[in-house]
Parts: sequence; C-alpha cells; structure tokens
Amino acid sequence: MAKEAFYITAEKLAELGPDKVPPQMISGEHLIYSSPATLSYNSPGAQGFGVKRAGLVIPESVMLLVSPACCGRNTTILADEGGYSDRMFFLQMDETDLITGDHLTNIPQAVMEICDVCAERPKVVVICITCVDALLGTDLERVCRRAEEAAGVKVVPSYMYALTREGKNPPMVAIRETIYSLLSPLEKRNDMVNLIGHFAPLEDDTDLYEFLRQIGIRKTNEVSRCTTLDEFRGMGAANFNLILNPEARKAAVMMEKTLGMPFAELTRVYEPDRIRKQYELFGAALGAGFNLDEYYGRAEAAGAMLQKKCGGASFAIGQVVNGNPVEMALALTKLGLDVKEVFANIGAEDFPYIRELAELVPELKLYSTLSPTMMNYRCGGDVDISIGIDASFYYPQSVNIRWNGEIQPFGYMGFVHFAEAVERGIG
Repeated sequence: MAKEAFYITAEKLAELGPDKVPPQMISGEHLIYSSPATLSYNSPGAQGFGVKRAGLVIPESVMLLVSPACCGRNTTILADEGGYSDRMFFLQMDETDLITGDHLTNIPQAVMEICDVCAERPKVVVICITCVDALLGTDLERVCRRAEEAAGVKVVPSYMYALTREGKNPPMVAIRETIYSLLSPLEKRNDMVNLIGHFAPLEDDTDLYEFLRQIGIRKTNEVSRCTTLDEFRGMGAANFNLILNPEARKAAVMMEKTLGMPFAELTRVYEPDRIRKQYELFGAALGAGFNLDEYYGRAEAAGAMLQKKCGGASFAIGQVVNGNPVEMALALTKLGLDVKEVFANIGAEDFPYIRELAELVPELKLYSTLSPTMMNYRCGGDVDISIGIDASFYYPQSVNIRWNGEIQPFGYMGFVHFAEAVERGIG
C-alpha cells in the first residue's frame, strides 16, 4: 500500500478527463476504506436515509426486515435512534435458511401476523431483504405477490444489497422506484407538480416553491410531507415530476411509462450565477420566466458577507454534505475564498466543475475518501473551516460546519442558509 494518502490536483484531473479517472478514485477497483464519512454516510444500512428508513417514508406503512441476526441487531439500534422502531418488524434467518431458503415460505404468515398485531392495520408492508437473499437469487417480487394475496394488504419489495452498489440498480435507486411504484394514473392537474428524489422536505422558505407559484403551480407535492397513503397516491395527478436528486431518475422514467408523467431535473448548486442560469433554462423549457432578482440579491448579499467574514480563512470540504463538494468548492473559490482540499468520490458529473477549478486553483487537492490509502492521511497544513462531519475528522482543530441536516436546502435560499451557518460557526 502507498505510504501517503492518494490525491490528485484539479489541474491533473481535468487533463485526464472523465474517461481516465485514476483507479484509486473508482470504488470498484479496490477494497473500500471505511473512512469517517461512514458515520453519516447514507449506505443501505447506515444512519440517515438508508434503504430501511427510506422505505418507511411511505405513509401508513411498516417494514419487515428478513435477515440474519446481525443485520437485525444493527437495525434495532438505528430504528430506535431514528424514532421508527414501532414500524419495524423482523423475520430472522437461521443457518438452515441460509442454505435452503426455507425462510421465504414464512414471509406470508409473518405479514399476516404483523397486520394482526398493529394497533392500526398498515396499508402497505415493505419487505426488505439483504445481501444473503441476493446471493440466494431470491425473487422478491414473487414473494411479495404471495404475501399480498395471503394478507390482503399491499406488499412491496426493497433491497438492502450493498453488493449492488456499483451496479445499474443500486439500493438507493431501487428504493425510490419502489416508493413511487405505488402511484396509479389519475386525471392530471396542470397546476400540480411532484418534487422527487429526497426523503425529507425542502426548507420551508426555499425559493423553488415561490418560482413554481409564479408559473401557476398551486400544489407542490413531496412524499415526505404526505401524512396518509391517500394523500401520497394523490401525487399520481401531477402534471410532471421535478427530479432534485439524480438517484430518482430511474423512478421518473418508470412514472413516465406507467403514469404518462413527464419529468425535468434541477441540480442543487451553490454558486449564485449558476443557480440563476439553471432557473432561466428551466423557465425557458416551460415557456415561462421567473422573477429572480429579489432572491438573487439575497444570495449576492450572503456571498459578500462570506467574503468579509472569511477572507483569509482556508477551507476543506468533505463528502457528507447537502450538496456536491466539488461544486461547493467552486462556489467558494469564485467568491475569492481559499479552498485547500476536497474529499469526494468523483464522477463524470463533476468534471464541469473540475475544469473550472483547474483554471482557478490548479493545485487544489482532491482526495478519494474510499481509497484504502486514506488510512495514511495526514493533515496537509492548517485549515480554518471544515465543511461536513467527515472533514472535521481530517481537520479536528478546524471550525466545523456539518451542513448535512435532513431538511434539504435548495436554490438561492440554500446558499443563503449555508452562508448563515458558516457565520454562526465562526462566531
């Protein structure tokens, strides 16, 4: 193993391009280093919205986890801490099940028992299986159909398969498809849109809500704001879906086929000029325009405040943040602030930002947090402000701004709130 943590400069990475990303930055090319990022990283079984908690975003649902004892033990702790333990049920697999798959015959009976013991009969039961069933080749959709017939309740599949994270249908993509598969075609309302991709709502004062109202949208739906299954199913009447997280693309394509519901996509960015350009392009695609000036002015003022408060300070940006750490580095750099290091997993979508960073700060260091060489990481110098809980472990003496709350920032107000969080952090 290398004696130093692997990094690459923005200039060098831009020269290589997305087709020649170093293998150290491709998780499928090596063992995975469990960096401090895993403390809050949204892996299939981890804290935050992993598969299990994400599946329970369906209103009036419960979940049956079918797994060996070790997976169930982990879930009991996380469910209790997350406040959803009363909606979690367990079917434990023994050693015989691991060989024969006999546990599958018990699932319909388990679903019936769950419906009997719940104080209020659930309207949806989500069955979650693990890597063990992936290796067994379990046809979970068939199992769900049998359980649904036996219990008389809607039963849907979910997959906590860390083994498929590098595949075409990773767990957090699949769970979004499961959630929205419950929607049925309804008569369309031209004044309704669904915001899809997140498992928690946008901030109440997010400017996106206001801009949608400006073009005649009277009802903006988010699954996380639905309190009943009927309310959630009402999302089937939306005129179109607006994707706010790329992991929802597959679900959006599915809804376009099954519900005749087209979709558009917006990306969370923090650079005010880039936010403006995205809104302008979105408006043009809809044949409308937004009055952006007020919110753009607020973002400019927040940027000026950051320049004043943080001039001369240095930054490191981690991957456990509500945003793309590479784009956030570019946004701060364009304000004239000094970003020294970024900890992230690089993909093709990052290269527009990387190319700009290569022009502005060619020596910016980009670390791959999943590379085993990160075991050898040593601070490269003083950093005053770290963004993201994982960055605080790399720079424990820095002022840390976690910026990974569940309520989601977006648009101009997302940047304004980020600037305010930095201001509060530095005092």
